[in-house]
Amino acid sequence: MYTIRQVNGGLGRSINSDTGLCIPDDPANRHYQEVLDAIIAEGAACFDGDIPADLQAAADEKLFNRQLRDYLVAYERLSKYALAVGQPELTAEQPSGELDDEGNPVMVTVVVQAEVAPLEATVEQTTYDEEGTATTSTVENPLITQDNAERAAAQAVIDATPEAVITAASEA
Repeated sequence: MYTIRQVNGGLGRSINSDTGLCIPDDPANRHYQEVLDAIIAEGAACFDGDIPADLQAAADEKLFNRQLRDYLVAYERLSKYALAVGQPELTAEQPSGELDDEGNPVMVTVVVQAEVAPLEATVEQTTYDEEGTATTSTVENPLITQDNAERAAAQAVIDATPEAVITAASEA
């Protein structure tokens, strides 16, 4: 629980924690950042009395910036091809730098993105019991399992991102 204490005859303030810590009103101070984290996580429940407007604004800005960073990381993760699907080859036409007999540029096809084959959906896995007897079984490819989990986590971040953050990301 945090409280605000006026200092210097009311010209300044300090933030006091219920552990007796006197936290300077300084964004560079790690304890000040912990106060902002508490406001983000707990809201008014972490303060004895009202949260000062400037502290609430700083906490809101910190949360916004965190959500923006997380959104951009998640978006980047989802932009990568799914290992179970692979990626097709993409080509584009570019001028070769030469001209044909009529003076038109000669176009060439270039590979912009190489084809990547999908991974095998299953792999053979050998396990050994206490006596050393080997058993081979077919399991889902662990690389695909991990890729799917990472993609699902990234999608969850995107789904939970407020519209204002998405708008700011698209304008950046």
